[in-house]
Amino acid sequence: MMDSSAGDPPTGGVPEAISSWISPLTQRYQHLLDKATPHVLRRWLGFAAVAIIYAIRVWFAEGFYIVSYALGIYVLNIFIAFLSPQVDPEIHDALDADGGAVLPTRSSDEFRPFVRRLPEFKFWYSITKAFCIAFVATFFTIFDVPVFWPILLFYWVMLCTVTMKRQIRHMIKYRYLPFSFGKQHYRRTSPSSSEDATLPTE
Repeated sequence: MMDSSAGDPPTGGVPEAISSWISPLTQRYQHLLDKATPHVLRRWLGFAAVAIIYAIRVWFAEGFYIVSYALGIYVLNIFIAFLSPQVDPEIHDALDADGGAVLPTRSSDEFRPFVRRLPEFKFWYSITKAFCIAFVATFFTIFDVPVFWPILLFYWVMLCTVTMKRQIRHMIKYRYLPFSFGKQHYRRTSPSSSEDATLPTE
């Protein structure tokens, strides 16, 4: 008696084999990222090493200025996202009828920690990945477009100056600082001052 399943086409095949091979690598990669999360200094030292290697590569290649310019624009954009609050106060002010300010603007306001639009880990991961991609791109001559690099550098510096000036004005207007130095401590006050049960101290 013939087995009816003998002539059936195999299910899965090559895509399933590739998926089963990639899945453990993806899990291992994510595990390494999770372990690196608390090691802030080591992560940024690793990024510094990657950036130096990229700079040396471009220096000796004497080209790939378009790649470097695109990298600079991308880094500027994500850096602005790193400095910006998660909710833009300008947008929130227009809808302020329901819930008060997102960022405290007076000393009497309730203390709220600064929440970034782009968290520190994602900022580090994005900028490191961008430098790695740019480094790989320097090995393909198609990206080595002949340009007059001082013009690109001048334009990037001007763009960076205008963008940072606008960001600093935004920070001054809404009175927030995207960096914190030291650990915030709280001390209890007397029970009579029920309005300010805890006050921040340096």
